Amino acid sequence: MAFQLSPGVNVSEIDLTTIVPAVGTTEGAYIGRFQWGPINDIVTISNEIELAATFGKPDNNTFIDFFTAANFLAYARNLKLVRVANTSIANNATSGSQNVLIKNNDQYLTEYSDLSANGLIGMFAAKYAGELGNSLKVSVYANTINTTVTSWNAATWTYASEFDGPPATSVYATNVNGKNDEMHLIVIDEDGVFSGRANTILEKFAFISKASDAKNDDGSSNYYVNVINDRSQYIYILNKALNGNGAANTTTWGLSAANTTFAQGLPEYTASLSGGVSGAVTDGDRILGYDLFSNADETDVSLFMTGAANTTVAQAVIDLAETRKDAVAFVSPEFADVVNNAGDEADDIIDRRNTLNRSTSYAVMDSAWKYQFDKYNNVYRWVPMNGDIAGLCVRTDFERDPWFSPAGFNRGQIRNVVKLSYNPNKTDRDELYKNGVNPVVTFRGEGTILYGDKTLLARPSAFDRINVRRLFIVLEKAIARAAKFSLFEFNDEFTRSQFVALVDPFLRDVQGRRGIFDYRVVCDETNNTPEIIDRNEFVGDIYIKPARSINFIQLNFIAVRTGVAFEEIVGRF
Repeated sequence: MAFQLSPGVNVSEIDLTTIVPAVGTTEGAYIGRFQWGPINDIVTISNEIELAATFGKPDNNTFIDFFTAANFLAYARNLKLVRVANTSIANNATSGSQNVLIKNNDQYLTEYSDLSANGLIGMFAAKYAGELGNSLKVSVYANTINTTVTSWNAATWTYASEFDGPPATSVYATNVNGKNDEMHLIVIDEDGVFSGRANTILEKFAFISKASDAKNDDGSSNYYVNVINDRSQYIYILNKALNGNGAANTTTWGLSAANTTFAQGLPEYTASLSGGVSGAVTDGDRILGYDLFSNADETDVSLFMTGAANTTVAQAVIDLAETRKDAVAFVSPEFADVVNNAGDEADDIIDRRNTLNRSTSYAVMDSAWKYQFDKYNNVYRWVPMNGDIAGLCVRTDFERDPWFSPAGFNRGQIRNVVKLSYNPNKTDRDELYKNGVNPVVTFRGEGTILYGDKTLLARPSAFDRINVRRLFIVLEKAIARAAKFSLFEFNDEFTRSQFVALVDPFLRDVQGRRGIFDYRVVCDETNNTPEIIDRNEFVGDIYIKPARSINFIQLNFIAVRTGVAFEEIVGRF
């Protein structure tokens, strides 16, 4: 216990209840080109509805990335998604004559939230870059009308009937001798690209205040800048002035409410946003997007999808997974390898695998693209299958454990397949599998199946199987997190025994759940020698015999004469 300098009672608490924690294995990660949403910002998506709402519906430029993500979410509920863009081209639509790129909310808060943007940009900007923002129209009514609700509904403002009454003076302003602080704002889908119908009302903000300190009854801010920037899904406020119209009358906007009579501006101001651009995405843009996942301590992901990535991008993602050592990358053939390439598919797929120039257990490759229905555009699309294969791993985690194989008729059934681009026969399957490519096969009456569970590790090893690689990711990740609590303790018999007592129940549980055949934990004076201790190091050796998945079944049917006893022949053939 701690030394005391005078008589007294000292109470201390020692926590020896530390356990090996559960770790996530179902988190997917993907970057892609989308029509809407923040750029270079990691967003967690849990289902396809949320995907479409956050990143926009697919079009001819974005459908591969959209459906790669959506196909993963058909099996999973946790996808870390990043929208990437060519930042030298992309722009947000604005209400002014000059455009601007606001990549995400962090950039807005850093560069534009003080409302000092160039007046040519205008008062409003679409929340996100891209052509979708060009469909937005914003209308503001800031003039106080001291009349009845009936006459307000007959006012000339197009959207007067959408609000319960005219803007006037808020209770907050009244209490501090302020006047005329209220305003209404409405956001319209002018071209119908968000809602499917032109001139649909997307958002309404009633009785918001021009006073910077205005508050609602619940204490939340009612200042129009804060309300719009915090709550709107479609626009930002960039300038106080109404794009030059009525600018002289908006100089009081943003002052505190006390003793301020707020200028009313023009009776109304309506602006259609324009100038929004997305632009094509480069390999560099995609690689920079994946770089957001480079720090394993900041982003907890286990499964990297690559969509239709070319060799340059796919290799970068494999390198990322290998550097992190807690995730697996999933790769598909290129479009030309398997679509409308009758007869050469196997050779071209193997060439694609060889161009990756990597022998690694942190990557998995499939053999096909699938044809699926795009309900958003009423067409059929070819989509690579790495999103599905990563999704099968998640479904395996939910139904069994990460150390079970995601392949086969029990757990390898693939969803939403109209047809495969390439359905390999037995000869082709043998050749693909020999080269580390997992065949995807449609069996008549039995569906489309992942029919292999190899990694891209070329040398013979237990780690050339998906289930073994994912088993060790779980073990290493979980035990490493638990081991952190041994840092800065003494390397003595007590600490070493405590470490063994921590790890042993965890491995026993994994063994009971069929993940390993046997194990041994060694952490004593044999591997923590005086030299190790003097270097302030600590060594725990964990020996694992991983469980293996069945890849080959041999059934021998042996016919015998009636008088032969089975004991005489069993085991002799």
